Amino acid sequence: MQTTRLDASAYRTAEQLLRHNRATLVRGDTVTPQWIDGGARFWYPADTPDGRQLVIVDPAARTVEPAPDPAALVAGAAGGNPLEIPSPDGRFVVFRRGYDLWARGEGREWPLTSDGDADHDYGASPDYFMYSIALTRLGLPHAPPAVVWSPDSTRVLTHRTNQEGVRRTYSVESMPADGGAPRLRDKRSAFPGDDRMQLAEFVVLDVTAGTVLRAEAEPVEMPAMSPIFLKLAWWAEDGSAVYYLRSPREGHALSLHRLDPDTGEVRTVLTETGDTRVEAGQQPLLGPVVRIIAGGDEVLWYSQRDGWGHLYRHGTRAGEPLGRVTSGQWAVQRILRVDEDRRMVYFLAAGLVAADPYRRSVCRVGLDGTGFAMVTDDDLDHVVTVSPNGEYFLDSASTTDTPPVTVVRDWAGRVLVEVARADVSALAATGWTPPERFRVLAADGETEVYGLLYRPHGFDPARRYPVIDHAYPIPMMTRVSPSFDPGWHGYDAEALAALGFAVIAVDGRGTPGRDRAFHDASYQRMADACGLADHVAALTQLAAAHPWLDTDQVGMLGISAGGFATVRAMADYPDVFTVGVAQSGLHDFRYGDPGSAQMYGPYDERVAALASNVDAAGKVVGKLLLVHGGLDDQVSPDLTLRLVERLVAEDKDFELLIVPGAEHVYLGYEHYVNRRTWDFLVRALLGVEPPAGYRLTPVG
Repeated sequence: MQTTRLDASAYRTAEQLLRHNRATLVRGDTVTPQWIDGGARFWYPADTPDGRQLVIVDPAARTVEPAPDPAALVAGAAGGNPLEIPSPDGRFVVFRRGYDLWARGEGREWPLTSDGDADHDYGASPDYFMYSIALTRLGLPHAPPAVVWSPDSTRVLTHRTNQEGVRRTYSVESMPADGGAPRLRDKRSAFPGDDRMQLAEFVVLDVTAGTVLRAEAEPVEMPAMSPIFLKLAWWAEDGSAVYYLRSPREGHALSLHRLDPDTGEVRTVLTETGDTRVEAGQQPLLGPVVRIIAGGDEVLWYSQRDGWGHLYRHGTRAGEPLGRVTSGQWAVQRILRVDEDRRMVYFLAAGLVAADPYRRSVCRVGLDGTGFAMVTDDDLDHVVTVSPNGEYFLDSASTTDTPPVTVVRDWAGRVLVEVARADVSALAATGWTPPERFRVLAADGETEVYGLLYRPHGFDPARRYPVIDHAYPIPMMTRVSPSFDPGWHGYDAEALAALGFAVIAVDGRGTPGRDRAFHDASYQRMADACGLADHVAALTQLAAAHPWLDTDQVGMLGISAGGFATVRAMADYPDVFTVGVAQSGLHDFRYGDPGSAQMYGPYDERVAALASNVDAAGKVVGKLLLVHGGLDDQVSPDLTLRLVERLVAEDKDFELLIVPGAEHVYLGYEHYVNRRTWDFLVRALLGVEPPAGYRLTPVG
């Protein structure tokens, strides 16, 4: 009997579309400015038909010209050691030595602290990030120190990380790089609900005087990453104060504090409380939507008190309300600039484009709430970078099916110079077509949810195609980008379409980027996987509009939160999701990291138990592949192995791939994990064998 195999050309095309290769198919879609002398001029490597060429952009002169001395520009931007943090004036750097911080400059180096130890590590994030396997693979012994320089380059804000009594967890390095017997690796990693987790005790170090000033306040809990890396602590523009945000473990509150860098005194500026999440912005990796203004006398404060994320002015003496700045059924996502002279704030907002509430627009309004206007008054999504001197902004405008055009604008919205226009002809030549942005009703029959539908390559409407739901449901970020760039996960979805699958991606209720009620759908509801029921509802509605979608053959693929959702989907909706690949899945929040659990609100063991894939293993039906890195220091492989124990006890069939030396995202092993994933899905959903002997090229 002859075996039917998928043609190897499908794998070749899919490999081209992966993130590390796709850049060769799209020219001019990304501009990363290298600012010159802190002004508005910048240079960048431009994609041209003849290859990359360094160009200098001068917004004032409205010119884009080849760089006269490219080598000098590259040498000047090469920077120093990534583990050293340079001062604004370039005279000094701060770095770690052992558990302490040191400075170097003007021909000498000296210690800034001397009492650091394993339990009191200066400028350190939690171990999973600070000493991660991924950093080791990149040749770095640890992450950069968590420090931020004062504007005048004389002091640094950092924290002394207190890890006394924090739980230790372990993994086994089966085959160490230097040979020899297996090696036990350990890290400090609290579980949700533990009494002890990492604490950040703020410290101000005077680099030249050598003084150490400790904040006279309780330390800040650090469940996920340094508050400095998350931009939750910062210097005032004039260096007269340090400000930081604090949210207690029990939730329902957010407070702003002022630290006097001369005395160590800390006072509370403002506190807001609420019934659910009180946030400084719905997407914490973007940083807080808070700005100190008026010489330190006022604060622009983000609040969802009316159901939408808006800006309010408060005094910094007693936190007194001074007036509302923005309003409407849309949300502020980022403060771009405050013009103190004109009493005007410029910001990025989502929800003002009727076609898509996730698209971002640049807007302005007076600090008294009058004079609102859209600076970018169109239907496109805008990705913005502000020049260091604040005079202009770099604007990349696109949609999921409109390639980006990058320009420099002034704050009136006028285009000063076009910098780049994306060329996607090579991408289209692979058989790629833009994904379809769709809007359907959630499982409640009322709320609108949005997503993307990727058509399989060589699409024939007379055929029926198996469907893969490419999932990453998490309360801190959206899965679907509103811009042309599909984002980290989107590249994988494009590759799956090249294999012959129809692929969907959905942002269900509970994900961020909309109003408070939409986000609060995930509050204390881990088991819902941020609207997993909405994925099912979307499939039903899409199939009614697109009869070529074979909803009898539906699988799910996801990593981390997506890995959790994959198994949950096969347990809760076994009649819909019959195939799944769960990579690095956080299958039991009770034994994961506190930061992941607290995304859903204050930790509640009862809520976490209801979300346990281990406890739901008996309901899992279908073809399942579990994948995990043996040295995953973000989501422990124990969480997949716990699930395996229960699946075995329930006499369930499944496949398991443990990559002993891999971490959370399989750095160095991506080619192998991708190929094994594709092989499994091709067999399980397409019903054919993968190309014989095909091997993906290792990354890098």
